[in-house]
Amino acid sequence: MVVMFIISVASCYSLQGNKRNCFHRVSGFQRNNFVYSARQPRWTCQTSVATPVKTEAAAFGQQHLVFGNVVTAMVTPFKGNGEEVDYTVAEQLAATLAANGSDALIIAGTTGESPTLTWSEQYELFNVVKSAVAGKAKVIAGAGSNSTEEAIEATHKAAKLGLDGTLHVVPYYNKPPQEGIFKHFKACADCEPDLPMMLYNIPGRTGINMTAETTARLSRVSNIVAVKEASGNVDQFSEIRRMTEPSFHMYAGDDSLTLALLALGGSGVVSVASHFIGSQLQEMIKSYFSGNVNEATRIHMRYFPLFKALFSMANPIPAKKALQLQGWPVGPPRSPLTEATPEVEANLKSLMKELRLL
Repeated sequence: MVVMFIISVASCYSLQGNKRNCFHRVSGFQRNNFVYSARQPRWTCQTSVATPVKTEAAAFGQQHLVFGNVVTAMVTPFKGNGEEVDYTVAEQLAATLAANGSDALIIAGTTGESPTLTWSEQYELFNVVKSAVAGKAKVIAGAGSNSTEEAIEATHKAAKLGLDGTLHVVPYYNKPPQEGIFKHFKACADCEPDLPMMLYNIPGRTGINMTAETTARLSRVSNIVAVKEASGNVDQFSEIRRMTEPSFHMYAGDDSLTLALLALGGSGVVSVASHFIGSQLQEMIKSYFSGNVNEATRIHMRYFPLFKALFSMANPIPAKKALQLQGWPVGPPRSPLTEATPEVEANLKSLMKELRLL
């Protein structure tokens, strides 16, 4: 039986500027009769009829993808004992990642050891990576800080350099209340309203959790387009998805949770494992969205031990060791991080041989 819902034009016009209410009036129905303006985000009615259509799994996670499905949080290569950034190796690694499944690269994020990079080192990395992957992958600047002023400055710099977006972590150490988190991120977004922004929630490192309610509030800021949710809390992921539009993209912050979170409306993963299996992760995600869940599960199960091994010590210690095992001269992590223990190295070597990554 076809059910027709009549929405009066006058009623819908009264909802202009309130994207959420107007969207919910037609949730689960074809929205071809609604116009969304990216320049001035809002839903507006052009007709009084909305036609029911079948809701597909791909409705969540695949609409208007800004950064793609596989976003690699790239390591920062160092020379010697970590004294200097090796920009030549950074270029080579970025180009290889772009050619092997990475839709976008996050530079100077947690995996890139941002706490021990100077601002000048970060800006030079942004430049060399942008040149290395031009037209092949997007570049996202790790622009987060626990100082709003510094985060705004980094956002301006990313925009000036012509990067494709920024990643902003929840302010760490000073443990702001939820209202402080909201105001911090909104200020960063508002300072460059044309630059797409991804939020980053990782309470294990920051000391505080950004709640689902705060994330949902921020999702209504026009250029805040995504969140990297690394709380490990599946219920929180579900709550965020329940309270946000399908066009707000949610990324797993843990490789091992990627497949599970796709089923909850995720778009993909901000990945460490993609340094080694970027193309396989792309295949897993595309298999899931095309309805071949069995194949997606097979890929997940094959690489699940690698997902866990890469976090057997603080990230990026195992990832750098795994790259070294492949012959990449990425150098050691900077102090106070250490080299991988012999046990972690031996486990990685055995696992990578089993997976034919060596």
